[in-house]
Amino acid sequence: MPGDKAPDELQNLRIEPAEEVRIRVEGAISNIPAAEWDACANPEGAIYNPFISHAFLRCLEESGCVSDDTGWSPRHLVLDGESGPRAVMPLYLKSNSMGEFVFDHAFADAYHQAGGAYYPKLQCAAPFTPASGRRILVRDVSDIALAERILTQGALQLMKAEGASSLHITFPTHEEWGRLGDAGLQRRTGMQFHWRNDGYATFDDFLGAFSSRKRKAVKKERRDALASGLTVEWLTGAQLTEAHWDGFFRFYLDTGDRKWGRPYLNRRFFSLIGAAMPDRILLMMVKEGGRYIAGALNFISGDALYGRYWGCVEERPYLHFEVCYYQAIDFAIAHGLARVEAGAQGEHKLARGYLPEITYSLHAFAHPGLGKAVADYLKREMHAVEAQRAELMEASPFKKTGDGDV
Repeated sequence: MPGDKAPDELQNLRIEPAEEVRIRVEGAISNIPAAEWDACANPEGAIYNPFISHAFLRCLEESGCVSDDTGWSPRHLVLDGESGPRAVMPLYLKSNSMGEFVFDHAFADAYHQAGGAYYPKLQCAAPFTPASGRRILVRDVSDIALAERILTQGALQLMKAEGASSLHITFPTHEEWGRLGDAGLQRRTGMQFHWRNDGYATFDDFLGAFSSRKRKAVKKERRDALASGLTVEWLTGAQLTEAHWDGFFRFYLDTGDRKWGRPYLNRRFFSLIGAAMPDRILLMMVKEGGRYIAGALNFISGDALYGRYWGCVEERPYLHFEVCYYQAIDFAIAHGLARVEAGAQGEHKLARGYLPEITYSLHAFAHPGLGKAVADYLKREMHAVEAQRAELMEASPFKKTGDGDV
């Protein structure tokens, strides 16, 4: 596999904290035993996150979706301990900005205008996945402060060794964003739309929190979406078959070709992920008569449903809203999940009960001048994001205090 071995001179990074530690750089997730990675990514007692699991990252690499050829060259950092890794960091050397969902084209343009090369850059992320979660993955919570300091130092040292322009940590937790920002990385914010489960017993219970007009609009959309006799199947675990993946991949390609020009994932990835973590997958397939015409792929964590990909070969009014938003809420309520994250962006989600939530990223630049310019820009951007969120919250479909709406 291309990139399965990091350059020899980068295999070991030496950091000098209060105690001597060693960081390894691995050019493939398969070089790290799954049990060792997952002991840090999803330790016992933590809420399970599928996107930082060894299985998810391995399927991306094994399928070739993450590789030198796609601009994602693995450079995973491992902080070793006496009995296995103490912490790990999913890290990639990037030759483009595709599949990240935190847009840095302005940074790249500024670099090029100044006569520099923005690529390669280093990216700490779950590839192709705009879902927030831990990025410095620690086996023992008592190691968090040390692991964050050491692995961030290691990533910055690797940035210089690779001749990379910058380091980006995208979709970390709010807590990581705060701590690593305090340690000197530049903070950035963005926005997504999430549904929160306020203890709802049914979908109608959820709609009861809407204003009357907005509630009627949602009910009409749900009726119209399936009015022509369409049915929606929820498939997970052993129910998933290669025939289902064949159908869904056809939908995925159709949407990908229209929206992105080149879809990020290949057919092999879906077979691999379906075999590796079937119980963490919810595939919603829309059937008309005896054939499937649309579908949505979701991943299930310990407390959330993540909508990732939608596709169709025949358009139907409101079908996208029904399958990706309303059916996702139905599933979350039925399974006691705390929230639904339906992907990046999309102000149209607001009217469907998905409220704006702040997302986070962190950045460091090798060029001091660009770093200063970006810092000024990010301060202004952060104020704009917060102002936009406040404005959107005022436009939410939920009843306001004193409305008297029943």
